[in-house]
Amino acid sequence: MKNRFLLIALAAALLFPLAVSAGGSKAKSTAKKQLTLFTWDAMFPQEILDGFEAETGITINYVNFDYDETMLTRLEAAGGGDYDLVIADDYIIETAIARGLVQKLDKSRLSNYRNINPIYQKQFYDPADEYTVPYGAGVQTIVYDPARVNIPISGYADLWNPALADSVGLIENYRVINGLALKVLGQSYNTGDIGTIRSAGERLLTLAPNIRLIRDDSLENELLAGEISAAVMYTSQVTMAKMENPDLEVVFPKEGIGFGIMAGFIPSKAPNPDAAYAFLNYILDAQRGAQCFEYLGYYSTYSASDPYISKEFKEFLTLPEGFNTDMEMIGSISAEADEEHTRIWTAFKAAAGR
Repeated sequence: MKNRFLLIALAAALLFPLAVSAGGSKAKSTAKKQLTLFTWDAMFPQEILDGFEAETGITINYVNFDYDETMLTRLEAAGGGDYDLVIADDYIIETAIARGLVQKLDKSRLSNYRNINPIYQKQFYDPADEYTVPYGAGVQTIVYDPARVNIPISGYADLWNPALADSVGLIENYRVINGLALKVLGQSYNTGDIGTIRSAGERLLTLAPNIRLIRDDSLENELLAGEISAAVMYTSQVTMAKMENPDLEVVFPKEGIGFGIMAGFIPSKAPNPDAAYAFLNYILDAQRGAQCFEYLGYYSTYSASDPYISKEFKEFLTLPEGFNTDMEMIGSISAEADEEHTRIWTAFKAAAGR
């Protein structure tokens, strides 16, 4: 099948030596090529995928993975080949770069690169912005139903209030949840001090009586149904919950918040890097970017897209005006520190009956 496709592609290239790129300029021999896009399911509106194919003549081969670790294993097995563009989480990208599986970007081929919000650049996984293009960011926020909560909530520490007994939901991300206890103690998410991590774990255990649910999938539905009255959730879940019930309150914890970034990169031996550049430039367009972020429900990582985000989505997908809460990326830590986090998480879930 690959050989047959190659012959078709070469014939098409001879007939159509120039094709219109996603940014509107002419690109070399992109007609009838294939983009193998490797990411999670449902990361783009179908209109974006269809529009790209129609405008460029490049067919998208959309390949899914379930976890970042699955992506890394498959990319390593392919020696940095097989896939043209990967979109994954920040921490795994750092590992992929370190293992030589990612090629440096030629930014001269991305006319829309200037549209990126610098807040989401120069982060730990790509400090010089040499390899990646951010595509959505998430922050850990508290969401609660004021009809069911009769105490003020302004930070993580308020989740320990006895008034919230057996009514709090948490996402199943041990670095986020262990991290909120670190934040309550005034520490960094990324501390490597084992004693500090252990102290946070002891504090976290005392939160167990207030926990009703720990789950990643569809946690927002439990808040909407009244199964829980407050939760720590992912940005996309917050967006869906607020769209369904605008009366819900969203809190940026006063202790500081953690955030993570999904980003796109071109593997070191991508079969069709031209197609990857064309697609990156296509989604970096301001209006198309806004369309993608509304579909995703994550924070807009393109400043140029912010004005195009619809009014009903605006408060969920962009940082509030005057936002001054400290943000810290949850980054890499030592194996020893991670082992302690894992031990704490296991103990906490057991204490919470989960």
